[in-house]
Amino acid sequence: MLHVGLDLSRSKVDVHVMDAAGDELWSTAVSPDAQSLRSLAARVARYDEPDEPVCAVIESMNGTRQVRDDLTASGWVVEIADAAKVKGMAPLACKTDEIDAWVLAELSRRDLVPAIWLPPMPVRQARELARFRLHLVKHRTMVKNRVHSALIAFGHRCPVSDLFGVEGRRLLQQLALPEPWADTTATALALHDRLDEEILGLERQLRRAGAEHAYVPRLMTAPGIGPVLGYTIAAEIGDITRFPTPRKFVGYTGLCPKVYQSGNLDRRGPLTKNGPRYLRWALIEAAVHAAAHPLYKPRYQHTKKRLGKHRGPKIARIVVARELATAIWHMLTKNEDFAPAGATHDLAA
Repeated sequence: MLHVGLDLSRSKVDVHVMDAAGDELWSTAVSPDAQSLRSLAARVARYDEPDEPVCAVIESMNGTRQVRDDLTASGWVVEIADAAKVKGMAPLACKTDEIDAWVLAELSRRDLVPAIWLPPMPVRQARELARFRLHLVKHRTMVKNRVHSALIAFGHRCPVSDLFGVEGRRLLQQLALPEPWADTTATALALHDRLDEEILGLERQLRRAGAEHAYVPRLMTAPGIGPVLGYTIAAEIGDITRFPTPRKFVGYTGLCPKVYQSGNLDRRGPLTKNGPRYLRWALIEAAVHAAAHPLYKPRYQHTKKRLGKHRGPKIARIVVARELATAIWHMLTKNEDFAPAGATHDLAA
């Protein structure tokens, strides 16, 4: 059996091929396009036994999935390694692309690859839709902030609640901003309207796709989760069965604090922020609305009051988001709608 380490950069893939004994057979660098990868697979096949698969490892980064798909089509078994864990397992005094490829091949040979779950194409497509909506929302917010900044710069108050609504537009038309601020503000308003149109179109698309998704209707039974947030959460989860316990799922969300323990010292630091940031954002967004639910409101208010007005609300939302994540694991694993503990039991007479 051959073990291949692949270190991907923007313009090339460094390749290190070794046998089962750890002896180097070949090192090279190829272009990351499909034709070059097929040629690489054909050249490596000369070193391999006919019935033995080629085991390859590549670090997770943008572009690795396409490299993995191209090599898998050639019959290779390709794993994608967690880059942060690889660095922790093999700290190097001298780091080059060639050495990185050797490290990955050695991890494959020793069966120590910290492999990550690779979402299938339908999950990747769903994530792209949800993430692109968030990308557009972020840019719309930036455009809004720029218009507000222009008004503040010239001492104009904003007496309306929505500067981009009917009353706000009327106010903006009456303002006499000097050039080029008047022109840039008009351009920002046009860009805002265009972004708003695209976001609404994406939200309609997400609602249609969510109605046919196995997870979204069930997620919408939880407090604070609507069709758009439900679709975003479902897309980021992918397959709930890959998390054996709710603790594992909550850890994947990155909503757990870092822990520092040594002897009698036990401290909690900032959030680990593991996993996709889009899932973390969606759960915290849902927690903002779920904090008013009778099940979560007492805990939210208690945490908010205990930690004060500065840190309290933020941490209280994170606490609610963690509880929502635990509830989501039970809902999707057991195929049950959201219900407070004990709500499914018969009432005593």
